[in-house]
Amino acid sequence: MNTKLKDVNVEYLFKAVLALKTMDECYHFFEDLCTVQELKALSQRLEVARMLNEGRVYSDIVAKTGAATISRVNRSLNYGSDGYQVVFERVRN
Repeated sequence: MNTKLKDVNVEYLFKAVLALKTMDECYHFFEDLCTVQELKALSQRLEVARMLNEGRVYSDIVAKTGAATISRVNRSLNYGSDGYQVVFERVRN
């Protein structure tokens, strides 16, 4: 884990997310927590990661998402903490 991330406020945030039980609770919490743009940026980053994980090429990803963070997401997939992989294994569309 990145020790720069670990602090009491981040842990409280993660505990809050883990306490949510329904999709409606998630919508309500994240609507209160994030701006629309912040939430769209996070969801776009996750979509980019999913598409990269599926082997999609950059041009397809840009065409579908309009994302400018593809390289950063790709670095996280290849050299990160495997957080994306945990989510991909547990969440199915």
